[in-house]
Parts: sequence; C-alpha cells; structure tokens
Amino acid sequence: MNEKLKEKIKESLSSVLPITVIVLVLSVTLMPLEIGALTLFLMGALLLIVGMGFFQLGAEMAMTPLGQGVGARLSRGRLLLPVVLICFVLGALVTIAEPDLQVLANQVASIPNAVLIWTVAVGVGIFLAAAVLRIRMGVSLRKMLTVLYVLLFLLSFFSPDSFTSVAFDSGGVTTGPMTVPFIMALGVGLSASRTGPDGAEDSFGLVALCSVGPILMVLLLGIFYHPEEAVYSFTAAPEVHTTQDVVRQFVDALPRYAQEVLICMLPIVGVLLVFQIFTRAYRKRQLLRMAVGLAYTIFGLILFLTGVNVGFAPVGTMLGEGFGSSGVLKWTLIPIGVAIGYYLVKAEPAVQVLNQQVEDVTGGTVTRSMMNLALSIGVACAVALSMVRVLTGLNLYWVILPGYAAALLLGRKVPQVFVGIAFDSGGVASGPMTSTFLLPLAMGACTAVGGNVVTDAFGVVALVALAPLIAIQIMGLVYEKKTQNAPAAQPVPEEDFVEFEEDSE
Repeated sequence: MNEKLKEKIKESLSSVLPITVIVLVLSVTLMPLEIGALTLFLMGALLLIVGMGFFQLGAEMAMTPLGQGVGARLSRGRLLLPVVLICFVLGALVTIAEPDLQVLANQVASIPNAVLIWTVAVGVGIFLAAAVLRIRMGVSLRKMLTVLYVLLFLLSFFSPDSFTSVAFDSGGVTTGPMTVPFIMALGVGLSASRTGPDGAEDSFGLVALCSVGPILMVLLLGIFYHPEEAVYSFTAAPEVHTTQDVVRQFVDALPRYAQEVLICMLPIVGVLLVFQIFTRAYRKRQLLRMAVGLAYTIFGLILFLTGVNVGFAPVGTMLGEGFGSSGVLKWTLIPIGVAIGYYLVKAEPAVQVLNQQVEDVTGGTVTRSMMNLALSIGVACAVALSMVRVLTGLNLYWVILPGYAAALLLGRKVPQVFVGIAFDSGGVASGPMTSTFLLPLAMGACTAVGGNVVTDAFGVVALVALAPLIAIQIMGLVYEKKTQNAPAAQPVPEEDFVEFEEDSE
C-alpha cells in the first residue's frame, strides 16, 4: 500500500476510533444496542476510516496543487473583475462537492437539499471573492470580520428562528475536508507575492470569510423563502439478522451515493481542465498525479457518505433517542458530550496541521501541546453546552452572542495573525465527525424530550466552530505576553511566516 495512503488511513482511524470506543462502551453499559444496529455501526465506521483516508489523500494530491496554482496565477492578474468572477465560480463549485454540506442538507428536512446546497455555495463564492479583494486592497481582516458579524446578528433578527441554527451550522460544515485544502492553498498562492509579516497574515482569513457567506445567505433565504413545516422522521437502523444482511445494506446504497458524488465532482474536474487549457500550468506527470488524486477523492467520498448514512448517523440518532427518553439518565448526555468533544478535536487531522502551523509562526512560544489542550477544553465545553440546549431548549442566541462578542473583543487585543488563524480554525475544528455523529445524536435526544429539532438540536456545529475562535486568541494573548517579557528573543525569520514553493516537477 502507498505509504502516504497508510498515513492518511491512520489519521482517519485516530479520528473515528474515539467515537467508536465511546459508542461501544455506552452499548454495553448505559444504553444497550441491538446486535444488528451495532454491526451496522461498526461497518459504517470501517467505511468512514477507509473513505476519509482516500479522500484526504486525494484532496492533498489534487485540491491543494490546484488551489496553489490558481492562487499564484490570480495574484499576477492585473484586471480585478476577472479575478473576482473566477474566485466566485471556484468557491461555489468546490462547496457543492463538500461532503459535510451533503450530510447537513440530508438532515435539514425543512429545506430541499438543492436549495440549501446552492444557497450555501453562492455564499461561499461571494465571500471567497470578497476575501481576495481584501488581500488585493489591504483591508484589515479584524475590521472586516467585526463589521460582518455585527451585520449577521442584525440580519438574524429578521430571519425566522427555524433558520438561525441551520444558518450558523452551515457556516461550520461548509469549511470541511474538501474546501479547506483548496481555499487555504489558494490563500497561500495569493499571498506568495507579498513578503514579510503581511504575507503571513494574508495567507490566513480566507476560510474565516468563507464561513460567513453561508450564514448570511441562509439567513437571507429565511427572510424570502417560506417552506412548509417539515416533520423530522429519522432513518432507523434497518433490521439485519446475518452478516450478509449487513453487507447487502451497504452494497445497495453504494450506487446512489456514487451517482451523487460523480455529479458533485464533475465541476471540479471541469475547473482543472479549463485552468490547464488556458495556462498550461502543469506538466503531464503533475496532471497524472492530480488525476489519481481526483480518483482517490471520488472513491473516498463514496465510501464516506455510504458509511455515514447507512451505519453511523442512524446509531447516533438511536443513542440520542435512548438517552432522551430515559428520565434522569438523559442528563448523562452532558458528560458524554464533554468526552466526545475532548477526544474528537484531538483526533482531527486538520487540527494537528493547524497546531503545527501556529507553533511555526510563533517560533515555538505557543506549542502544539498548548494548542491541543486549549482546543480540547474549548470544544468539550461547546459540546456540553449543545447538550444543555437540547435538554432545556436554551436559545442559541444566549450562547453565540456573548461567544462571538468575546471573540471579536479578543481580536482587538491579539496580534493580527492570530485573528486569521483563530477564525480559520473554527471551520477546521467542526470536521466530519461533528455533522455525522454529534448532530444526529442531538437530533435524536431532542425528539425524545419533545423539543424543537430545528431550533434546539441544530447549532451543535456552530458551537464547535465557535470554541476555537476564543481558545486560539487566548493563545495569542499568551504569545504576546511571553514576547513582551522576553524582548531579547530572536524574531521569527521572514521565511517562517509563509512557505510556498511551486511544484517544479
């Protein structure tokens, strides 16, 4: 097996394993599961591990070089309008293929899948173009985020409550394993022509702004679009009696998800072909490598969606319903949420990449272990708050309003580069496990306690995305205090701020 593929599968194993172990422990202690449902879950977990491994390797082989190549070309473009239009189209097309968004769309019964996906895709496209304009015009990211989030909260008062939680969740799931590698690589390519600290600051912030777009667009959708009230009927785990029955469930579902994935990936293939025809940026060997990467991406995404929808999400819903209907036992969802949140973010591969990036930028003053601890505590608290909301019906505004206010105030106190890192990390932390397990768990519990699924269960992803904004900026304050107390420390070399090297193969 390819060594890089083995590494990615190990990373995805570390991401899925903590949830799998927690479910196994719960199934033999507090909430016994039927053997058929548990077998489906384990088979789904296996498909998730393999699928995420292939998907992440494919995205690294295809999406990252494509993003860097496009970003480098755009940075040299003198005409602003074509650059803006290209970024809009790229942002929308990459978002359509985002697996986390596909999962969320399947769970929002009140909005048709196509309507939600295209609304979010347009939002990402608009704000990716806005992010590029910010870099070209030298606008402060701190000021831009402050204005945008104030606008979001003002707009949310005019949008129905049924859209608020879905809107903030869509901002978290949009920046997932498909979009993040491409958008971050695009930012590196765009900022490569700039030198010094400004170049490092400009390489961050694209993911942050692309998270704002979906929230804004879904809130606008709520004002102008009025769907009929939907009844949430969750997919129960099918009756299976033998291992052959388990395999048949997954085999029967594969063609449907294969068709969905192929349709979603066609625009990405089109972007690569058009870019190559007009620029001749890649040699034959590079194109072959990217073609293999796209094949890995498609294969991995098919396995991922099949595992999630057939085996993983239904069991999350079953556990939520079981705890929600168990009287006093339902309050154990809060410590269970703490455990899931703590281990979930530690195992997220993209978080580890981010932590290494922060350690490099700060010259080791803020270490990976400090970042891991802060993020784990932050996300654990976020998931605990989500479970409190599910059980009590606490309005999402009581959490996100002070949370974002604190994040924006911290942004005025920390070095500029930490603002971009923190707001980018919100999308990184709310990875595939949040939308595939935590959200179904919250929805199942909410249904059992008689709550409103749309207003009480949705919002899990939003809170997980909020936690790193505060945690990482607190790390920024620590970094600033340490640097002030050590004025004789060597400055971070300029080349450590941003590394960009075009593939010369």
